[in-house]
Parts: sequence; C-alpha cells; structure tokens
Amino acid sequence: MDKKDLEHFKQLLLKRREEVLKNLGHIRDSSFENYRDASGEDSTYSIHMADHGTDEEQKENTYYQVHRENRYLLYLEEALERIENGTYGICKGCGQEIPKERLEAVPHTQLCVPCKENEKKR
Repeated sequence: MDKKDLEHFKQLLLKRREEVLKNLGHIRDSSFENYRDASGEDSTYSIHMADHGTDEEQKENTYYQVHRENRYLLYLEEALERIENGTYGICKGCGQEIPKERLEAVPHTQLCVPCKENEKKR
C-alpha cells in the first residue's frame, strides 16, 4: 500500500476515533443527567423514586454501549498502530494484502473476507 493510501486510511481511522470519543462523552453526560432534577442539583428523591427495574435496565444498556464503544476504540487504536509499524492492510490470517474496498468498509479490520468467514465458521 502506498503512502497516499495509508494517509487516507489514517485520516479515516482518526475521524472514526473522534466520533467514538464524542459518543462516549454523550453517553457519560446523559447518564449523569438521568440523576439530576430540573434545578441541576442531584435529587435523592428522584433517584429513590425511580422505577428500580427501569433504572437497572438503563444502567445495563449504558454499560453495554460504553463497553462496545471502548472495544471499537481499541480496534481503531490498534489499526493506527499497524499503520505506524507498517503492517496495516496485511491479513493476519493469510498474510495477503487486504483489498482497499474491505478497508474502506471496515478500516480497523485485520482479516480479509475469506479469513474472516473461516474464523466465523470455527
């Protein structure tokens, strides 16, 4: 892969990383807002009077979202490291170059489509 392509994918990865960080900030901010009353102060009453089941479900969903975003962030960081060390775009399964179309769709991928399909079968 030439330098121009690597720079393109680096910018794509950086843009996606920025989006993930923004999403994590929104999740954090919205989870704190759920425990504030209209005056902006923490409301013990609102916390205790909230439906416990709904509250737990919301916490679980928030945890899942944060976990998913953090995992995606890790994949993006690893892809950026591969760009820096010269292994980006090389399939870790077969050692062949991953097609650019696949990298456009999934820029953090480490596997070409055939190797990914083989991995899913296992």
